[in-house]
Amino acid sequence: MVREETVFGPIFSRRLGSSLGINLLPVNGKICTFDCIYCECGWNKDGRNDTRLPNALEVREALEAKLKQLKTEGVPVDSITFSGDGESTINPDFPRIIDDTLALRNQYYPFAKVSVLSNATQVHRPEIFAALRKVDNPIMKIDAPSNELVEKINHPAPGYDVNRVVEALKQFNGDFILQTMFLKSKDFDSSSPEVLNGWMDIVRVLKPREVMAYTIDRPTPEEGLQKFTVEEMRTLLKPLIDEGFNLQIKG
Repeated sequence: MVREETVFGPIFSRRLGSSLGINLLPVNGKICTFDCIYCECGWNKDGRNDTRLPNALEVREALEAKLKQLKTEGVPVDSITFSGDGESTINPDFPRIIDDTLALRNQYYPFAKVSVLSNATQVHRPEIFAALRKVDNPIMKIDAPSNELVEKINHPAPGYDVNRVVEALKQFNGDFILQTMFLKSKDFDSSSPEVLNGWMDIVRVLKPREVMAYTIDRPTPEEGLQKFTVEEMRTLLKPLIDEGFNLQIKG
């Protein structure tokens, strides 16, 4: 399983290019409001030995040191990306960290984008939405259209409600990126009508500026998962393509 330092990379991202990562979760553990069957970081139970979250000052110092180093070495950075070992927005300093990151980006790599990969479980909180609204790429996840189906693929923390997430995402007025995993498991199939049709209806309601559809690329904690090909996903998503949605499909 992957475990990341507070600032790591840059690594090549199939979605974001040369991506410098920021991990707002424990260096040796995992904390997330989801426990996805496909997560490259493993199950939540496997990362409970370390629960310490970095604070805003620590993140700022680590990020500035890394940006200075990369700038000196002439290393390109296309995106400064909040990802790491869990859900970044649960760090209590998240809003302040976003402000610090934007300031450092402007100083060292003004043409880089600031991206946040999130499962959208905290978007209903005003301070989290306000912070996400400031970044270039708020990349929000919805893998399934109902709470029952979300349970099968994401295993969310108690209290999750996909309808509340959809209502919160409406605040972006379409100015966000929707990210969705396509896979098959023993009891979940992204291509089944109950998943695909309901999910496409959510896309039509939210009208995101871009949809990132992707499939399994790394080892997963649940065994037996099946990936889709780019061609299969393109066929499945043809109705949205024909309706003019901007889809980025990655195998």
